[in-house]
Amino acid sequence: MAIKNFDSPKNAEKHTILVIGCGSIGERHIRCFTKTERVNVTACDTDSSLLALTSEKYGAAATSDWKAALASKDFQAVVICTPAPLHVPMALFALEHQVHTLIEKPLSHSLANVDRLLSASKHSLCQTAVAYVMNVYPVLSQAREYIRSGALGPVKQATVTAGQPFYKYRPDYAKSYYRDRQSGGGAIQDALTHSANWLESVLGPAESVLCDCAHQVLPDVKVEDTVHLNARHGDVLTNFTLNQFQAPPENTIQFNAKEGSVKIELHRQRWGVFQEDSTDWDWHDAPVSDADAHFLAQAHAFLDQIEGEPSRLCSLAAAEQSLRFNLAALASAESGKRVFCHDLGN
Repeated sequence: MAIKNFDSPKNAEKHTILVIGCGSIGERHIRCFTKTERVNVTACDTDSSLLALTSEKYGAAATSDWKAALASKDFQAVVICTPAPLHVPMALFALEHQVHTLIEKPLSHSLANVDRLLSASKHSLCQTAVAYVMNVYPVLSQAREYIRSGALGPVKQATVTAGQPFYKYRPDYAKSYYRDRQSGGGAIQDALTHSANWLESVLGPAESVLCDCAHQVLPDVKVEDTVHLNARHGDVLTNFTLNQFQAPPENTIQFNAKEGSVKIELHRQRWGVFQEDSTDWDWHDAPVSDADAHFLAQAHAFLDQIEGEPSRLCSLAAAEQSLRFNLAALASAESGKRVFCHDLGN
């Protein structure tokens, strides 16, 4: 199939957006941004076969040269869906060319040039965000709002217990970035980072972590698929347990305060409150229609941000903190010692 030219948008009233990387998450961004009906999407990948297939499937224009595309002034925005080591250099180039930038998580695999990116964003007229999609889950937004109301008093402890048969959802995992920590792979950087990032949006940044992790079950990779981690957010103690092989796909988050608890069951799309004098949970359902719903909401949120609405997505600063969390977790697992997030790179 011939590669379509990206020079002329189909509708000048729509935003023009380049999605770099046509792997599983890039394809989902292409699909969901297209569903907004607010953009003209161009796909970009160096794999010509994958690019042609994705372009044909979604009716998107296509290019294999992301630098030429961003320098062309034909695009208002970019979504960076490449392996983690490419996120920062690509984002710096995009901001240099005045292109609004949405970066897939994690922000990077190291702190190299992250300070430059934050500075470039601060001095740019462009909008930036990182695609920690849990920030737009209705069930999480509702629960976070309730916790922030102070109805139960200050949170003193939180737990995250999650697991799923990862191979069913990502059958290509062993051939993707997931197989290598240096490309952003492994359970800490690929999965646990979502929960850690969202928990920090409720409790504030984690100051230190103590982590144990191991490769337990997933075939054809050596990176960790199981994580046990303790963290401190000021005077709040948190605990994360995660695996990527258990049969039931479940994710439960619980916040405990003196006057009650809040429990979130993501797999059931509900959150509940158990007050000090309660006898059972008071549940609130917050269902979504399908697996794309959160990513569609994220796409709308980014477009709203470009159009001047307040951001509902993860900021670069919050993503830098999540990167420090990831790196501290990996360092702690290697050393067997507690690691302080802001000691890294200082």
